[in-house]
Amino acid sequence: MPAIITDKFRIHNSEQFHEAFSESSGNTMYLGIGRPQPFATSTRADSRTNNEGSDTAPVTPADNVNSQFLPFDDMLAAKKITSTSITFAIPRRNWTTGTTYDIYRHDYGERITGTTTNQTSNSGASTLHDATFYVLTGDRNVYKVLDNNGNSASTVEPTGTSTTILSTADGYKWKYMYTLSASQQANFLSTDFMAVETNSTVASAAVDGAVNIVKIKSAGSGGSNGTHTNIDIRGDGSGGKVSVTVAGGAVTAVTVTTPGTGYTFGTISNAQIVAAGATSLSGAELDVIIEPKGGHGKNAVEELGGFYVMLNTSLEGTESANTSDFTVSNDFRKIVLIRDPLSGGSAATATTLRATKAINLTSVSGTFTADEEINQASTGAVGKVVEYDSTNKILYYMQTRHNDEGVDSNGNLTAFSGTNAVTGQSSSASGTPTTTSSTINSQVFVSGYSASEIDADSGDILYIENRAPITRAADQTENIKLVIEF
Repeated sequence: MPAIITDKFRIHNSEQFHEAFSESSGNTMYLGIGRPQPFATSTRADSRTNNEGSDTAPVTPADNVNSQFLPFDDMLAAKKITSTSITFAIPRRNWTTGTTYDIYRHDYGERITGTTTNQTSNSGASTLHDATFYVLTGDRNVYKVLDNNGNSASTVEPTGTSTTILSTADGYKWKYMYTLSASQQANFLSTDFMAVETNSTVASAAVDGAVNIVKIKSAGSGGSNGTHTNIDIRGDGSGGKVSVTVAGGAVTAVTVTTPGTGYTFGTISNAQIVAAGATSLSGAELDVIIEPKGGHGKNAVEELGGFYVMLNTSLEGTESANTSDFTVSNDFRKIVLIRDPLSGGSAATATTLRATKAINLTSVSGTFTADEEINQASTGAVGKVVEYDSTNKILYYMQTRHNDEGVDSNGNLTAFSGTNAVTGQSSSASGTPTTTSSTINSQVFVSGYSASEIDADSGDILYIENRAPITRAADQTENIKLVIEF
């Protein structure tokens, strides 16, 4: 049976996700980074391989059960996403002179006048939110296109923040929606997307069910020339009236003189125009454009298709203000979004979480190097160096499910333990885990070992992105924007 899921459902889902960041009993979201080792073909314990692509062409992550486990293998750290780091978003569409923009219509996709062809926009879009019916101007104002002067190019950039309909010299009619704040420009404006919000002044001025635009579908012929006034907009609303101009026997212009209120549908027939004085007019068809619920600007998020959510998180060096959980001694190639992870068996609440394991060493000879394999001969434990803090003799490492990265010769992932020496396979550096329990730079060690601050395989992985390596530095900030479409 023919059926659809409407854009309202998509909006609902984006609203529920957005609310999860601010509700008192909502979800806790973290942005995690990982994958310090290059993408390559990795060997499994059964001698089979996993092809992960390359640094220049990483593979697209799979959406399966395995994807809930894999990101924890090589995760480096995670940062909590706050309610101030999320916004509703829409595709960015810059105003550019010479562009013919689509108009707002309520009926894209409908079949009119008994045809089997859907009503489409000038650009060919058959849905409103695929149409280019709004623009972002140079002064960071967002306007909705109400009329494009018979599918003509826009040559005059709209300006101003009036709540009334704005007409420009190129024949376009615009509706001001909102202005991007300085904060939104800094945090939620990318090449392809931008924040969307409802302007309270515009919303207050909106009139539910008003009619401001009537388009000529067919001009007709044979009518008496002149401007014929006081023609009712018929439908379920009231008070709407138009004037119709006939020249050369055809309808050339329709002007709304009274918008009225309460319309969810409206019609103006050829017979009405004839009755108003356009004697013998035939074949004229007019489209009464119905505004969204509440009127233009009542809810900009819904009207402009805000079923996208943009997350903005900044990683500032080591995050020294948040216990320095982020290494700057290695790069990363993976970004993940984690819902409700655990830390030490309880719900994670800290601003940042270190995801690597660590060993506090004594009697160190040599210097461990990033990305080299480490072994502990007595236990058979295998790991991969993420960072070595030579000042405090702390070795940060990870253990993956692949040979030379985490599994031993028997195919088992064995934990490093005890006081047996740990050796670097490339550097030949060696050190003995201390037996002392201590706290170093806010990091707790028990008998020389510190566990990851984020419990492996906890929470839900909602998003995975593989990308080219990002090199980090102590004086560097990475600004990561994620756009999720519902």
